[in-house]
Amino acid sequence: MFLNELPIVESPKELVRDFLGEPFCEGENYIIYNMDCIAGMQRFPPSFIDLTITSPPYNIGKEYEAKLSTPEYLDWCGSWITEIHRITKENGALWLNLGYISLEGRAKAIPLPYLLWEKIPFYLIQELVWNYGAGVAAKKMLSPRNEKFLWYVKNPDSYTFNLDEIRDPDVKYPNQKKNGKLRCNVIGKNPSDVWQVAKVTSGASRSSSERAPHPAQFPMDLISRLVKGFSNTSEIILDPFMGSGTTAECAIRDGRFVVGFELREEYCDYIQNRLSRVERELSEKLF
Repeated sequence: MFLNELPIVESPKELVRDFLGEPFCEGENYIIYNMDCIAGMQRFPPSFIDLTITSPPYNIGKEYEAKLSTPEYLDWCGSWITEIHRITKENGALWLNLGYISLEGRAKAIPLPYLLWEKIPFYLIQELVWNYGAGVAAKKMLSPRNEKFLWYVKNPDSYTFNLDEIRDPDVKYPNQKKNGKLRCNVIGKNPSDVWQVAKVTSGASRSSSERAPHPAQFPMDLISRLVKGFSNTSEIILDPFMGSGTTAECAIRDGRFVVGFELREEYCDYIQNRLSRVERELSEKLF
């Protein structure tokens, strides 16, 4: 085969464009669509995405969601989770954040994944507890201070886990030895399944520096750990419920390509400005 006969390998962005057409916005390392994620994912071929990190609407009446009955909501969740499973590579994964809902006569706050157990075709590795340290004060129950992230993989015998990328350097006894050898990894310790990361706060006097115009925003530190720990550079990250674009910014900063879906155009406008600013900043650092 001569050089001019070599097959042309399309970039991830070119491939996504082939499947979905013109995006709302795009950059060197991202492509965002203002459309329903199920309709979009149905156009992808199987085994296309390396890692999905997402948090869908919780069906609790937020401004960005249309409230459904609980059975309708669970069926809807089953639909997009099934699509994510289909388009995930054999060694790929899903990190899913879902909150709590009330069930009349049954529960004040039941974790949504408990209700979705039979609708999720992935293999569950474990649950991560995000302790965010501050929130609403309760009078007749313990004050809520955590959310859950669930780590699902397609193949329990083959998946990415870059522990060294997310080790906790805060080791209590870094020089402790056993039989003359250090007992702990010099990089740091396993961060465990409970992560203490401050939430993104709002308000005139205490607003976080990364606050975006979205009522449910994750901190960069939290999502960046998931990107680095459970995917590799140059891989494709998906967020079907992009919101303020935090997953996209983390993926870009950590050397991945990101595909996102977002239904609300005003959030897409914000994402476009945010990501173009990030890529401009990263480009300037190269010179």
